[in-house]
Amino acid sequence: MSQPSLAPYRYLITDMDGVLWRGREPLPGLLDFVRLLRARGIRLMCATNNASTLAETLAERLQSWGTDITADEIVTSSSATADYLAERLPAGARLYAIGMEGLRQPLLARGFQLAAEDDRAEVAAVVVGIDWQVSYSQLKRAALHVRAGARFIGTNGDRTFPSPEGIIPGNGALLAFIEAATDTPPLLIGKPERVLYEMALKRMRAVPDQTLVLGDRMETDILGAVRLGLKSALVLTGVTAREELSAFEYQPDWVFNDLPALTQHWADSHD
Repeated sequence: MSQPSLAPYRYLITDMDGVLWRGREPLPGLLDFVRLLRARGIRLMCATNNASTLAETLAERLQSWGTDITADEIVTSSSATADYLAERLPAGARLYAIGMEGLRQPLLARGFQLAAEDDRAEVAAVVVGIDWQVSYSQLKRAALHVRAGARFIGTNGDRTFPSPEGIIPGNGALLAFIEAATDTPPLLIGKPERVLYEMALKRMRAVPDQTLVLGDRMETDILGAVRLGLKSALVLTGVTAREELSAFEYQPDWVFNDLPALTQHWADSHD
């Protein structure tokens, strides 16, 4: 059965790991896919729940494989968190952050002050992204700040993370620790919540009816699109397998085996 035309779509929000690359290698068809987007004048925004890596670093990886994707075309859950807070807190507000360079730098770039672990002064918000070296002391301080009235923000709610050792605790596990200690749930920024995709749309000045979401994972990429009423396409090169689709109440609008199949279909679509 043939799939509908992709010709009406002028904006693309795409996931990265499992769609553009897997592990540390580009997926087949990456260059042809990006060339098609450029040739068609389709605006691109890569949106990732990755909270540990700077957009500039991700762009360098993509450019090393021959693409021309820039850091301005990448929004991470950390940079979206910084944007979100900048719209809601006064300039120079003090934050308590648990996270790596990929979180701390976007917050500092937005003019926020980051409180030290032993600083007991009031903070406006506690912001938590994955940190592979996190300590009990840091989590304790975060809980005390939340109990004192600070906002509780999580870059993403991913409970686990696939590593070479196996499935290990993700950022959602850190958030669960603080939530259990404070009876306060975090506000989540990353997929499948709305904020990350809303920030991507805003950065592109996109028309939602002309925007396609591309991902490899039903419960984050595709569910996030469904929640915003955006059309979505699933590629079967990452987390979700075709035989798993029937288990979900919601469905993508397109399903492709890989990037070459998507690129061919888009190339064959006519206005």
